[in-house]
Amino acid sequence: MANYTASIEKLLECLIKFPGIGRRSAERIVAHVLGASKDEIRVLSESLNKVKESVRSCRICNNLSEEDTCKICQDIRRQKEIVCVVEKPSDVTAIEKAGNFHGVYHVLLGSISPLEGRGPSDLKIDGLIQRIKESSIKEIIIATDADTEGETTSIYITKLLKPLGVHLSRIGLGIPVGSNLEYADATTLSKSLESRRTI
Repeated sequence: MANYTASIEKLLECLIKFPGIGRRSAERIVAHVLGASKDEIRVLSESLNKVKESVRSCRICNNLSEEDTCKICQDIRRQKEIVCVVEKPSDVTAIEKAGNFHGVYHVLLGSISPLEGRGPSDLKIDGLIQRIKESSIKEIIIATDADTEGETTSIYITKLLKPLGVHLSRIGLGIPVGSNLEYADATTLSKSLESRRTI
């Protein structure tokens, strides 16, 4: 094992906590940091602080925003009557990259997972129900992940929303079972949205 200074070891420990970063990747990042100028590191540090201080959840859809409402909810060109329900903000980004969805979103900020202690009350479902009751929403597209938690969440939401009389659909072909939306390519997501099915 390399004999690093205490400060480098501390930085390595912090970096390893990030998803997808192992010891080797963390060591490469530290090497880059050590070779970078003080100005570059200052900008990085300020950017991290700025993101943590200014990014919050959109009051309408729970997507990431630096304002009260996100850019998608503010966009008057979006079809506000079609709402795509996703688990996390990174799913919004993935669908937006596909480029063929022009509705709006509702981010649940999680999925139902009893094994991890997350139930329906931990998700932002009440806000979705309120949106349906208060606005002219015609269709809800459920685009939760194709894994066990995502399917459980989809079934639960379907049972809740059916009595409200809104058209419900689920994204269709293209997303492999057990996978996450954020890792799907744009073409696959595009086809999934096109082949959504009524539920």
